[in-house]
Amino acid sequence: MRITVQKFGGTSVANLDCMCKVLDKNREILSTGCKLVVVLSAMAGETNRLLTLAGQWSDRPDPWELDALVATGEQVSVTLYAMLLKDQGIRARSVLGHQAEILTDCSAGRARILGINSSRMLELLNSHDVLVVAGFQGCDIRQRITTLGRGGSDTSAVALAAALNAELCEIYTDVDGVYTTDPHVCPQARKISRITYDEMLEMASMGAKVLQIRSVQFAKKYQVPVHVRSTFSNEPGTIVTKEEKGMEEALVSSIAYDKDQARVTLMDVYDEPGVAATIFSPISDADIVVDMIVQNPSREARTDMTFTVPRGDLEPTLKILNRIKTEIGAPAVVHDAQVSKVSIIGVGMRNHSGVAAMAFTALKHEGINILMISTSEIKISILLDEKYTELAVRTLHEAFGLDKPEPTPKSDQS
Repeated sequence: MRITVQKFGGTSVANLDCMCKVLDKNREILSTGCKLVVVLSAMAGETNRLLTLAGQWSDRPDPWELDALVATGEQVSVTLYAMLLKDQGIRARSVLGHQAEILTDCSAGRARILGINSSRMLELLNSHDVLVVAGFQGCDIRQRITTLGRGGSDTSAVALAAALNAELCEIYTDVDGVYTTDPHVCPQARKISRITYDEMLEMASMGAKVLQIRSVQFAKKYQVPVHVRSTFSNEPGTIVTKEEKGMEEALVSSIAYDKDQARVTLMDVYDEPGVAATIFSPISDADIVVDMIVQNPSREARTDMTFTVPRGDLEPTLKILNRIKTEIGAPAVVHDAQVSKVSIIGVGMRNHSGVAAMAFTALKHEGINILMISTSEIKISILLDEKYTELAVRTLHEAFGLDKPEPTPKSDQS
């Protein structure tokens, strides 16, 4: 049985006209003889409406009841769309998360998928050509409805594609692919035809909203090819796939940025074993993600410890540090919430030197000061004053030639 999974976001199912465009995309796949699993999000704005409604009824809504409430948004989408398909003579039915037997852990509001009963879905596909599945939701071992967090429909789609051994997972949205950077910041940004899982993971970790990070993790783990494209265009989008021959020829594939950053420094802490654990253990216990970390050279058994956290976590981080600063000998805690992170991403960096030097030189010529630096195998991240974010993105985009047409992969001459 040949199977394709297609996922459509909230703007793609916002009304009847939009759903008719979805139907056109479905027909293209059905005409090839493929069975189809269509994963839908709630209509645009519906999840926020339900959250607002919950806030009117309760000052502190029970998280499990909240999951059950917001999951109804997807239920509306899939049932309405199944009606539309059936009126067109297509053998279809709607399937909710628990009916698809999408098993999750017991984390309300941010559940993770543990497994999918593929035999149940295959049984349904034997008697239907299209299954319209509610994205964003599942069911835990206690039979409670769970939701997967914002963007969770992407994860639902890729997980279903993996479980069903689908030929392809198409993610339809209101953008027509993955770009070399944010086109709103850099008009010269161009669409990327193919990008690796690792590059897409780095972009998603920087806050790129094209794909939810857990969906990319699923795709990489199970080698699911993902095609990101627009519901409102027939143009090809971007294929997210495993690293292939020729992909490393491009030194840098994209420039990403994240303004959701805050920098914290503990001044003059003791430079001795155990201090870092004393600082970061309670921060970890509070589920606060620490990103960049710099420890200054020791001076008279003292050092400064600087790190970054999401801007929304700055206040709880400061509360923790002010509680423990006496224990670690820190006379002061200082912070700066007006910073941002700009990253240079590319699998080609693995085999090429000089990327950092090129980036630093380009920023120097624009008078942009670097506050912190962190590196990984395929990424260099630079912390800078927030006011320079857009200028830094455009400068680096040009410096690495990303404004030029995408190079054509060399053919294999062997």
